[in-house]
Amino acid sequence: MTSQLDFFPVPVQLAAERVARPQLVATGDQTTISSDDDEAMARHLEATGNYRILRKLLPRPIVEYPRPEFQCRGVILDTETTGLNFRTDEIIEIGVIAFTFNDVGELGDVTGIYGGLQQPTIPIPSNITRLTGITDQMVASQVIDNDILKALIEPADLVIAHNAGFDRPFCEAYSPVFVHKAWACSVSEIDWSARGFEGSKLGYLIGQSGYFHDGHRAVDDCFALLEVLAQIRPGTAAAPFTELHQASQRSRVRIYAENSPFDMKDHLKARGYRWSDGSDGRPKSWWVELPEEKFDEELHFLRTEIYGWDADPPFKHLTALDRFRAT
Repeated sequence: MTSQLDFFPVPVQLAAERVARPQLVATGDQTTISSDDDEAMARHLEATGNYRILRKLLPRPIVEYPRPEFQCRGVILDTETTGLNFRTDEIIEIGVIAFTFNDVGELGDVTGIYGGLQQPTIPIPSNITRLTGITDQMVASQVIDNDILKALIEPADLVIAHNAGFDRPFCEAYSPVFVHKAWACSVSEIDWSARGFEGSKLGYLIGQSGYFHDGHRAVDDCFALLEVLAQIRPGTAAAPFTELHQASQRSRVRIYAENSPFDMKDHLKARGYRWSDGSDGRPKSWWVELPEEKFDEELHFLRTEIYGWDADPPFKHLTALDRFRAT
């Protein structure tokens, strides 16, 4: 498995090298590659087996006439905010990339793009500026263009965010255009580990995909995510977007272990349950979200190992229309 050290060069043993080098030509006081081809040098370094090259990610072009075989519409979305609480904090930047795809989850063309800043009602906290690079001066008098945003979001069959549990509540609080959309999360609904990645943070995914980009600006992050979702790595049969598209079509179930014995909390936590304090509208209890086909198995676990009787804990069936909402 790739380690972080793979991104750094190691000494090259010249005697063992068997790859032809690009020829160097002296021109005055400078020495350059004769072909003036940076990509040739990059390929040469990679071919030695001693280097891995990160290429700058270039945004895909926007097409005026998308290919007709890709009839579904998707959106990749990213927000920057003044904090983590959608009830009290505000969006200060939103980035959107619209694209097409087909019924089997193959990506088509980029059809639209929008990035907009918005001045919040409070000064941007210093830690947010350090993280995003967005200053009060940058957002002064700036307003997100809701007409453009609506034109991109309204036709979308699927809205994707790289942490939909964060972005969806902020977006729904900002505009009703997001409320009745199907959402997918590229963090939780793709098995990145099975695809050879050592983490799910976007910066790491883009690095292990062979690119670098200017992170933590909304549109840049959207293009980076699009490229990661499109890449088919060696040993995988389909792109991550295909997996994400399939996951978004499956129903899931959320089970609340309401009124479970206090001394069973460690057993629930070890099984993947999380605690809800009731402040977000959910029952005050431990809860877990599972594929729908595992519902009977989980209910049996709760009845035999947690409650000790044929309890009927509350549950809720979820589709992409419901998932990642705040409540």
